[in-house]
Amino acid sequence: MRPPFAKLLVANRGEIALRILRTARDLGIRTVAVYSQPDESSLHVRFADEAICIGPASPARSYLNIPAILTAAKLTGAEAVHPGYGFLAEDADFARAVRAMGMVFVGPAPEHLELFGDKLSAKRAARDAGIPLLAGSEGAVRGVAEAQQIAEEAGYPVLVKATAGGGGKGMRRVDSAEELARVFELTSAEALASFGRGDVFIERFLEAPRHIEVQVLGDGIDAIHLGTRECTLQRRHQKIIEEAPAPRLSAALRQGLQDAAVHLARSVGYRSLGTMEFLVQGDGFWFLEVNPRIQVEHPVTEEITGLDLVDEQLRIAAGGRLSLTQDQVVQRGHAIEVRVNAEHPWTFRASPGVITGYHEPGGPGIRVDSAVHEHASVLPWYDSLVAKVIAHGRSREQARMRMLRALEEVVVEGIDTSVPLQLELLRSEAFRLARVDTRTVDRWVSARASNG
Repeated sequence: MRPPFAKLLVANRGEIALRILRTARDLGIRTVAVYSQPDESSLHVRFADEAICIGPASPARSYLNIPAILTAAKLTGAEAVHPGYGFLAEDADFARAVRAMGMVFVGPAPEHLELFGDKLSAKRAARDAGIPLLAGSEGAVRGVAEAQQIAEEAGYPVLVKATAGGGGKGMRRVDSAEELARVFELTSAEALASFGRGDVFIERFLEAPRHIEVQVLGDGIDAIHLGTRECTLQRRHQKIIEEAPAPRLSAALRQGLQDAAVHLARSVGYRSLGTMEFLVQGDGFWFLEVNPRIQVEHPVTEEITGLDLVDEQLRIAAGGRLSLTQDQVVQRGHAIEVRVNAEHPWTFRASPGVITGYHEPGGPGIRVDSAVHEHASVLPWYDSLVAKVIAHGRSREQARMRMLRALEEVVVEGIDTSVPLQLELLRSEAFRLARVDTRTVDRWVSARASNG
């Protein structure tokens, strides 16, 4: 079978770059890596067919440097560019620039990146598709007085959120009108500094929701779902443990989430891999956002479906239709992913440095996605992810036990990691019974600090 592209440039670094390179090699596609100066000896550079330095350590001058990346693609004759996640993955201008140079952007159309990159336009698309939304403002809020009026109507507590926010930035809980007057300006300023836009909106805050997402694939004509994922265990709005399928959902609620995700994708003619995210509380669910890219937690979906999601992305980007129908999507067993981060497990303080000892776990049902090794450096300019450990089993409990065994085998010396916290969470009754919410980790860490 002819490969989708002759040559692919991966506009990213670390484990996701290596992950994409591996699928490209499986498909017979030649690969180009780009790298910043301190990443010169990284594994994604070593294992690509070609590699080009695109700038110094600063992301703004390297992995976010659109002219440098496009020049690298042109010089190497790349036919397509895969952005991975983070950096330029959701940048509509980058997608347009790639297309303007006659190459294929492996991701959604620029108009869909714009649609879902703005939380308000994403909410409007969800509302038009008949998907439930949390009470709050329909557009950007123009001043404290309007914010206080909307918050009173929605009911406190509320969230003040940046319209262009992401990664937990530009988002604050507010419990009173007095607090809102202060937080509104603060959040707007943070949004302007982080995203170049100070627009914010108001949304009702749920006290103890779960964060459930649905993986979708669309080819612009049709769309299917690949099941649910539970992403509730978070700290600072960053996920630390994910699993698929999401446990403890009624059949009706699960079907409702999946139907809503597919309907939204079809309603906008979505083309590529994407994730529809929802908040769930009791038997209700509400639209949260869309991530129009591959996600960090994609391996748990791959483990239960047997699909290679990067392969699916590449084939759709090359002009193909969906490779399977909804009836052909078969889910087997349960998978759990733990993000091993270079950070102190209780304070979440970043811990960059040289890894002086490293051992990956193995055995039945264990997969590790990583791009580090002994003597590798975790660099302070980039994400703190060291490795993703994925456990698959016939049942959720088997996957949990395999994950415990795997994390107990993990050796990362020279830096702090999040593993001690994740081991405690996986051993807890709350996790074993799947009775967690988005504030579980905060409560857990606070209780541990109080107990000394």
